[in-house]
Amino acid sequence: MYNLEGKTVFVTGAGGEHGIGRAIALRLAEDGADIAVTDVVEKPYPDAEWGGLPALQEEIEAMGRRSLALTCDVTNAHSVEAAMQRTAEAFGQVDILVNNAAARGGGDRVQVVDLPDYEWDRVMAVNLKGTFVCSRAAARHMMSRGGGGRIISVSSVLGLRGIARFAAYCSSKFGIVGLTQALAQELAPHGITVNAICPSLTPTERVGHMVNLFENPQLQVKEATDALLSGAAGSTPIGRLAQTDDLAHAVSFLASDGADFLTGLSLPVTGGSSMR
Repeated sequence: MYNLEGKTVFVTGAGGEHGIGRAIALRLAEDGADIAVTDVVEKPYPDAEWGGLPALQEEIEAMGRRSLALTCDVTNAHSVEAAMQRTAEAFGQVDILVNNAAARGGGDRVQVVDLPDYEWDRVMAVNLKGTFVCSRAAARHMMSRGGGGRIISVSSVLGLRGIARFAAYCSSKFGIVGLTQALAQELAPHGITVNAICPSLTPTERVGHMVNLFENPQLQVKEATDALLSGAAGSTPIGRLAQTDDLAHAVSFLASDGADFLTGLSLPVTGGSSMR
């Protein structure tokens, strides 16, 4: 564990029970931080028994940390600025931003010649513009209070290499890598580090949505999901898939004092399936 006592974290896209955002929020709370958890709605998976953002807020508070559960549309600057302002008013300031919100796979997962403009725009709006809008708001806040802080974004292994039928997704995640490098240079004089993690396929609620687009239509979603995950695990040198806790551990390190001299990185968290 790292010591984040006295720090406030703002996490986007944290409303899924099995999601990366929830794992990151819980890990940073375990490290001692107070956490604002956000998503576009309180319960992004309405059919799930788990209660979404309010349930996560309760989990964090049960750990002895303060927490806020806020709805926030990362594509809308006014929504982001209002949520960040509420966090600063409640906890004093924002020290760490984690850009985790991402668009769900849908009609964008087709070949470029078949890719509609509106699907491209939808993915870019959440993944890339959302990261830009939140990073800008956090940087302005951090600079206004005298500097210092962390901005950590969740890109993807597909932000490091492109694959067919993922053009919009890959482009948005490559964009996060470029934004990370540019911001790292701009914000270094203010004591703010900017880094990204690039996970390989990670079992979350999103995987079930994704398999419907690619797998054998004769298979049930669970069968198709199991086949996809098994294939991905078999291609990883470590021999297993990334878990949300693996990603949370990487974010925890980048948020800590131990990462003071690291900025502009896009860290593959892939079990060796991508090496740079």
